[in-house]
Amino acid sequence: MKITIEAADAADLKARPDDNNLGFGKYFTDHMFVMTYDQGQGWHNARIVPYADFTLDPAAMVLHYGQAIFEGLKAYRDSDDRVRLFRPLDNLKRMNRSAVRMCMPEIDPGAVLETLKELVRLDAAWVPRAGGASLYIRPTMVATEAGLGVRPAARYLFFIILSPVGAYYPEGFSPVKIFVSDKYVRAVRGGVGEVKTAGNYAASIMAAMEAREHGYTQVLWLDAVERKYIEEIGTSNIFFRFADELVTPPLSGSILPGITRDSVIKMADDWGIRVSQRPISIDEVIAANDSGSLKEIFATGTAAVISPVGALSYRGNEYVINGGSTGDLAVRLFDELQGIQYGIRPDPHGWGMVI
Repeated sequence: MKITIEAADAADLKARPDDNNLGFGKYFTDHMFVMTYDQGQGWHNARIVPYADFTLDPAAMVLHYGQAIFEGLKAYRDSDDRVRLFRPLDNLKRMNRSAVRMCMPEIDPGAVLETLKELVRLDAAWVPRAGGASLYIRPTMVATEAGLGVRPAARYLFFIILSPVGAYYPEGFSPVKIFVSDKYVRAVRGGVGEVKTAGNYAASIMAAMEAREHGYTQVLWLDAVERKYIEEIGTSNIFFRFADELVTPPLSGSILPGITRDSVIKMADDWGIRVSQRPISIDEVIAANDSGSLKEIFATGTAAVISPVGALSYRGNEYVINGGSTGDLAVRLFDELQGIQYGIRPDPHGWGMVI
């Protein structure tokens, strides 16, 4: 891919925030990558430019019909002051699966990865040095053709922005409390729940607000038909550890195929832990917790990495998980994943990439 690079003037560079007080998604770096798609011409005008506002026509089709997809991955600074990525091609390939489902143009994952690396190199000073902090990378595609009428757009904008981040949840690696919703649903099989399209997240906001009003960090979604089987947390996949089995819901068309989810399954298999991808009902989880056979629950995702669950709220009752403490497996997985991402531990699957 031929790209042009326009570096920001030194006088226009932003003041970088304190690495120890980043929050999540609050700050953005000095540059971004942008390219345009036109039907009949394909992707063109690829460029790295100073971070700036976009101008959209009021009739831009993304504003009316929701053709918008995105990805999320991270860059990490290792102990040798090098910058590393974790499974970036998997994210870009998943973005193409989202594009196909939303009738949007595919990207060239290899070419975009090289451009992404160039962008991160240009803004490498923004990659935090504080322990546990990282540079969040957000590739996004939106329909920009001006027109009314429900159909695939003929023009799109693809861009990548960067944001230095700390922990996703205020609790950090401490156990979170989650609210099981049987009032609202996130997605249904045959819909778009398995892709990262913006509307999925818009549909989750009301339930998330209600969960927070009751003192819970996130929503645990049940299936949209029986409202019985567990699917995923609002921003993460979910795992349940029983006495002799690690269980996660199957990828049945309404659950996002998480990169961290896949990494956890492979790591657990390497360690000889039996992993089952099978339907699991909320009733099974509660019964197992009551009997003591449920050892721990944790969520997985790029933003939070591994997030232990200390309590579930369901139909007015709160169920404490593992005494409200972080489980041993969650700790082991978190340490191993972070060790690979920061280049501290061996990487048997070749997931890491130094840029």
